[in-house]
Amino acid sequence: MFIAMNRFQVVKDSTQDFEQVWLGRESHLGEMPGFVEFHLLRGPERDDHVLYASHTVWSSKADFAAWTRSEQFRKAHGRVPTTKPLYLGHPQFEGFETIQRLGGTDRETAA
Repeated sequence: MFIAMNRFQVVKDSTQDFEQVWLGRESHLGEMPGFVEFHLLRGPERDDHVLYASHTVWSSKADFAAWTRSEQFRKAHGRVPTTKPLYLGHPQFEGFETIQRLGGTDRETAA
């Protein structure tokens, strides 16, 4: 599995606009082979921003790479319908390959 995350430092008075952009857009993720799930996360509040992260889970790094080259990616990342700056700087991308996974039905047993 591969997890792709983008971190956003959203200007405090733009959090509602930022969330509406995400909640109102067509993601096209479900059209892609290897897509597992997506989460938009709201994190801690700082002096000048609120931290957000988008988090997608893919079956493989190759599936994620195919997404970034796809027409669906271009559609999903089209122009944001506002001229107001919503976040500080550019989003910070972080990609992770899964080393270990435990699910809700996985139980570690004590000896």
